[in-house]
Amino acid sequence: GLRPGGSVRIDGSAAGHPLRSLRELPAGTYNVQAVLNVYETVRRADGHVLQLPLDGGEGQHWSRSPGNLYSKARQVAFDARGATLLELSEVIPEIPVPQDTKYVRRASVQSALLSAFWGREVVLRAIVLVPEGFDENPQQCYPVAFLQGHFPAGLRSFRETPPDPGGKGEARRRQDGAYRFYQEWSAGRLPKMLVVLTQHPTPYYDDSYGVNSANMGPYGDALTRELYPEVERRFRAIGEPWARVLFGGSTGGWMSLAQQILYPDYFGGAWGFCPDPVDFHAFQLLNLYEEKSAYFDVGPFARVPKLVGRTRDGRVLATAEDFSRQEHVLGTRGRSGGQLDAFHAVFGPVGPDGYPAPLWNPESGEIDAEVAQHWRDHYDLTAILKRDWPTLGPKLVGKLHVTMGTKDTFFLEGAAHLMEDFLEGTKRPGHGPYWGGSFEYGDNEPHCYVGRIPSGQTLEMQYLPIFAAHVRAMAPAGADVTSWMN
Repeated sequence: GLRPGGSVRIDGSAAGHPLRSLRELPAGTYNVQAVLNVYETVRRADGHVLQLPLDGGEGQHWSRSPGNLYSKARQVAFDARGATLLELSEVIPEIPVPQDTKYVRRASVQSALLSAFWGREVVLRAIVLVPEGFDENPQQCYPVAFLQGHFPAGLRSFRETPPDPGGKGEARRRQDGAYRFYQEWSAGRLPKMLVVLTQHPTPYYDDSYGVNSANMGPYGDALTRELYPEVERRFRAIGEPWARVLFGGSTGGWMSLAQQILYPDYFGGAWGFCPDPVDFHAFQLLNLYEEKSAYFDVGPFARVPKLVGRTRDGRVLATAEDFSRQEHVLGTRGRSGGQLDAFHAVFGPVGPDGYPAPLWNPESGEIDAEVAQHWRDHYDLTAILKRDWPTLGPKLVGKLHVTMGTKDTFFLEGAAHLMEDFLEGTKRPGHGPYWGGSFEYGDNEPHCYVGRIPSGQTLEMQYLPIFAAHVRAMAPAGADVTSWMN
């Protein structure tokens, strides 16, 4: 309800991070800036009226969301007894849409399913890398590799201009690899496939995780029934399950595996690199089903903080309590746009107030067992595989592939091992069919390990030939498996 010229007082009663309150901030000179994340009123189809930050083409990041207000940064001599006026005089501008190039094209589809759920227009978008000869051969059709992950502004691993002169370090290495990918692609030395990146931010996160959700709507159905088919039609995909593969890392790794498992007849294979937790017995360092606190390992005489991140040499990045509290300060009721709030929104049920029912209390860390059961029934991928293997297994043989570092930054390797244990168990008599996929582990490798990529190459350069070989192996007799090869 803030109006032009109005003011809001932020004092010691406001929740803070990393200090809990301005009362704890020592007097001194600080750089200070105010940002207002603008919420809009949303009337959802389930009857709930919510105040939410809607995406403006930036991928649900309040610090660059068009229309958000901010003050100019100032140096302030701070004393808890005084007051400082910060004027929200600046507005984050609209984000320009990049132009299509010979190889990188864009497409958008208004989703009827999501528009009905949210009570307003929802548009899904895609960035499509088309192969050499795409325009010159209008009858040629291609397999599709869906690259899943966080909101992509573009295809960062593909660069159509030479590296910047004078560049050095990791940035230069990335540019060198991206330009080499372009050179190999434009020369036709890689399989001629479509590489598709999708943009599906929600009011809670920069992507929807590609599944149907009580809080975010039917994104899984919208992608597989609306966006993917339209992209395939416009860009002449083969349009058959055997000619579709999924790949991605971290969130994209989980999404690749989840879409393959939840839509087994639609896709022909999934490569999940360092996926988010695929078994909630090991949700990072938390066992959702047996523990009562998300913040501490509790014993009869002591409690030890749970961690959510570590460096490669074992140093602590953050505790679960600290990470969760930071998000709660950035946005109450799951509106921070952060990773933990995304988990609550995707995996959890709708709370009584219409916002996501959190798995744990943000202040105490106490776990809600009823919410945990909802997570298990709908999104614990290993639990789904165990429950439905007699009917699901035959549709997934040879289709699931996981790559993970043994020292993942966010402790994700434990869940991968649990999924592997179950899948390898399908080899036992009476437990089949045998799954026939693969797990690869990088010894002491952190997040996000994607296998051994030769110097100067990108993930796509390494894996597109692997995907092409998989597609050919999955193809039915008589299918065209030669015209699109390099």
